[in-house]
Amino acid sequence: MFLGIDCGTQGSKALLMSRDGDALGRGYAGHELIERSNGAREQEPRWWVEALRTSVRAAVAQAGKAEVEALAVSGQQHGLVVLDEHREVIRPAKLWNDTETAPQNAALVERFGGKDGALQRLGILPLTGYTVSKLLWLKEREPQNFARVRHILLPHEYLNFWLTGRVAAEYGDASGTGYFDPRSRTWVREVLDSIDSGTGQLFAALPPLLQPHEAVGTVLPERAAELGIAPGCLVAVGGGDNMMGAIGTGNVREGVVTLSMGTSSTLYSFRNTPAHDATGGVAPFCSSTGGWLPLVCTMNATNVVTETLQLLGRTVADIEPALADSEPGAQGLICLPFLNGERTPDLPGATGTLVGLTATNWTPNNLIRAVIEGVTFGILNGLRLVLEGQQASLIVMIGGGARSAAWRQMVADCSGATIHVPTEAEAGCLGAVIQAMYASGRANDAADSWEQLTSRLVWIDAAHTALPDPLRAIAYRAAQERYNAALLAAYPQVRTAQA
Repeated sequence: MFLGIDCGTQGSKALLMSRDGDALGRGYAGHELIERSNGAREQEPRWWVEALRTSVRAAVAQAGKAEVEALAVSGQQHGLVVLDEHREVIRPAKLWNDTETAPQNAALVERFGGKDGALQRLGILPLTGYTVSKLLWLKEREPQNFARVRHILLPHEYLNFWLTGRVAAEYGDASGTGYFDPRSRTWVREVLDSIDSGTGQLFAALPPLLQPHEAVGTVLPERAAELGIAPGCLVAVGGGDNMMGAIGTGNVREGVVTLSMGTSSTLYSFRNTPAHDATGGVAPFCSSTGGWLPLVCTMNATNVVTETLQLLGRTVADIEPALADSEPGAQGLICLPFLNGERTPDLPGATGTLVGLTATNWTPNNLIRAVIEGVTFGILNGLRLVLEGQQASLIVMIGGGARSAAWRQMVADCSGATIHVPTEAEAGCLGAVIQAMYASGRANDAADSWEQLTSRLVWIDAAHTALPDPLRAIAYRAAQERYNAALLAAYPQVRTAQA
């Protein structure tokens, strides 16, 4: 058996799977969230450990056995976990959707010559939410804690440390820190030196980088006992949730696009060469399979839809009839759904906006549609940037939004692409399972390739496939143009892919 663990924002999931792809056991445990009005969003790393323990034990109990050969961890990206000299957590982890550090991020970008200078020198444009601004925030706001930092880890790396006692990193998750050059796959010391005044404290705190086939180690005996699995289980290097989601959707070769509609929305496509986006709108991340994974992310997706439904006294079951009873464009009602600021476009201080209200279009169904269209248009604005102007022919859709047939059809009509949905909804867990299989195979000199593994284990649910409708595509094109016009009117500094 192989075990995949996904530590997300809302909770942790575990999936036990056979070598042939049969799901043998599942588990889930939720996470608490520290959220403040100034944009701070944090979690205690011990909450992740507790949820990992609970979810894995539930999966093992369901499977009825514990012969786990290897495991891998998928984790929410960008979170900052700092440990002291005793390898104890110093403070709660600041998360990917924490916007409190926006001033520090702006200062860092300016320090490195603005957007163009940062792209040239670092290979990436640090955005609010990336790990690097959290370190500068820590130095400025909590200098006593900053002085104690001896280890800098991301969420999935911390869980690997808890499991094995070893600190290590890998290229994919490291790409989202802001102090890693995805072109050369190396840490960028000058970024950290600019924060700690060249003392070398932060650079010395970075973990060693491992390649996709390498293992962090084996599960410590006491951890194995806590989890209910056999000792000696191999722990693969794992990766960020987007990187593991790519593996779990078969996005390990060029030509595949993955769209994840969850709390945040991400869109990415595997490449054999580094991405070159001069606008800085695409994160030129590495994949966790040896290539690159250019990615765009929006911070407002299913969370905004859910809050809108709750405001109207409705549930997710009302999405289908609401979209069926309204027309593309919502009769001119437009929603800029920036309830949490925004990352793509880079507007950490943005707020949500409704545009075009009239006496005839102000209906619950139009409001629901306008919100879903706003979320969809926002992430699809990045599609042409990720594909460098090429037309997408196939999009694999995952996350909560993928459960809605009407939403899948909207994405198909807006993008002109066929939409596939995997039978395994937990792409992060499945990707981690496949990564564990890959590392285990390499350790035993019998590894299948990434394409062989994903072709065997990533199955598509044909009943959920959506094909684009050319007539509705025309209406959606007009609606997206109106959305982009409203976006530019509210935030002139934004350059969308269509503008």
